[in-house]
Amino acid sequence: MSSIYRPVIGLTTQTLHSIDGIPPALPASWVMNQRYFIAATMAGAVPWMIPLFDDDLATLREIYERLDGLLIPGGVDINPAEYGEAVTPQCGNLDPARDRVELQLARWAMDDGKPVFGLCRGLQVINVASGGTLWQDLASQNADFHKHDFFPTAGFERDHIAHEVDVVPGTRLARLLESTRVGVNSMHHQGIKQLGRDLVVSATADDGLVEAIEGTGDAFLVGVQWHPEVFEMSDPHTRHLFGGFIRAAVDWSTAHGSARVGVGG
Repeated sequence: MSSIYRPVIGLTTQTLHSIDGIPPALPASWVMNQRYFIAATMAGAVPWMIPLFDDDLATLREIYERLDGLLIPGGVDINPAEYGEAVTPQCGNLDPARDRVELQLARWAMDDGKPVFGLCRGLQVINVASGGTLWQDLASQNADFHKHDFFPTAGFERDHIAHEVDVVPGTRLARLLESTRVGVNSMHHQGIKQLGRDLVVSATADDGLVEAIEGTGDAFLVGVQWHPEVFEMSDPHTRHLFGGFIRAAVDWSTAHGSARVGVGG
């Protein structure tokens, strides 16, 4: 019996105290929603929780070198200083250490062609890492945008289908989802304003907001503004999306000589 190689997928974390309502007396911690790890594991990956070593790039690089792919989850807002803007009153909580770690990892991975999958904030990280900018608050900065902030804290379930998106035919996303119109959940108040370099839009909402992006090259570089990890076990098309990412990570590992051979009898 032999085993199939399971790629190592790094998942970034968040500083505990960047989250609303966390008592200051709690010890400093790095945290992340379990759903991302479960979704990656169900797709065949070995998830690796990445600490926020923003002041130790040597160790962060060693972690990066051991990864076959990078999954960037959702979370708090990116510091507008990272794309050259001052913070507005409508901008939410920030996590500077997470910003520095995720932007660095994303740039390393994009330079190397290592697979990257960004979810919600993760899409925004990919865009900023590529030189793009964000709307700090959709509702207050552009009256054309519809409601996108269907947060659980406002009484909505995480699997609430908030609206549909149009997927651009011929894109990697369209091939994986096997559809050009899909319903999505929506838990964000920021979004892409100016698209980053070497990226293309692969899905939009009816109000014109960018809902998905991907790289122009052959490497797997995909970001979606929704939270597909919620549907990984219930929707076959979402499983294909995660599966495409994991297959790309296996291919990366094979091409770079890091895939371990299964041992069996």
